[in-house]
Amino acid sequence: MTPPIIAFFNNKGGVGKTSLVYHLAWMYYDLGLKVVAADLDPQANLTAAFLDEGRLEEIWEDSDADNYNTVFRCIRPLLSGIGDIAAPNLEKIDDGFSLLIGDLQLSGFEDELSSQWPDCLDRKERAFRVISAFWRVLSQAASINSADVVLVDLGPNLGAINRAALIASDYVVVPLSPDLFSLQGLKNLGPTVRRWREEWQERIPKNPAPDLALPEGKMQPVGYIILQHGVRFDRPVKAFQKWIERIPNTYNTEVIQEDKTVLTASDDPNRLALLKHYQSLMPMAQESHKPIFHLKPADGAIGAHVSAVQAVHKDFKALAHKIADRTKLLLPNSPLALEPE
Repeated sequence: MTPPIIAFFNNKGGVGKTSLVYHLAWMYYDLGLKVVAADLDPQANLTAAFLDEGRLEEIWEDSDADNYNTVFRCIRPLLSGIGDIAAPNLEKIDDGFSLLIGDLQLSGFEDELSSQWPDCLDRKERAFRVISAFWRVLSQAASINSADVVLVDLGPNLGAINRAALIASDYVVVPLSPDLFSLQGLKNLGPTVRRWREEWQERIPKNPAPDLALPEGKMQPVGYIILQHGVRFDRPVKAFQKWIERIPNTYNTEVIQEDKTVLTASDDPNRLALLKHYQSLMPMAQESHKPIFHLKPADGAIGAHVSAVQAVHKDFKALAHKIADRTKLLLPNSPLALEPE
């Protein structure tokens, strides 16, 4: 049985999404889960967060056709018309913690995914194999790692790659910035995801291959997270609060289609977290290739940074628990996990 596949998606870039996925993957691992972090963004920023440049060069410059250790190499046989997907070769981050490596060449899959989408309606088997490729790769990756959860980082657009990636997902978390662009982005994101879900449900019964397992395409909205990583310091705090207060109603009406008024942003049950700007801690963590809450004095986390690191740990632990509750993900030390069978 495939564990929960949770996608983090926003059609607007620059909101801190990749950093969010990176930190949550580490937090779930720290909480005792076996984790697969999957990089389905053709920009491969999540991969760059985990691996140093030397390792990236070693992987991406490897010309061995049999070494399918990136997401693109997994689907390349299907793209070339010479076979189906290849089994992923995951990058071990730690015991029970693996990365499905991203690849800049993945962008070459966009046109194929786009052209095969309508062919599903004509009951063409190859079309279903192409559209379901990401889900089947993620399922294999989870099986290889005996994963408890798969976290997926997506690029900031509404293209065919993200459509296939979201179809592969059970749950969707939306990271946002407190600005006009994120608010407007929600108005596109919500209806588009609903349409993709409905269109995939229409296609599933037309699958002509009984032995080809397909994703359910649930794409269930979990909630949104407001990140202030990219906050511009030349803008007044009131401007950000203005957008924070407007997000709940827009999310309700455009994403989950609940016609109700939320009095204040802090009361919105769909808001999973409001994460503050991490200032100098973020570049410190990036240079050390570790999450902020793993920073030590040797990494430069001294003085006031110590309490800040602890605060970040508290924030991400609370967020991880909240997402787990909404995705039926059992944490090893949670009350439900400890109940006798």
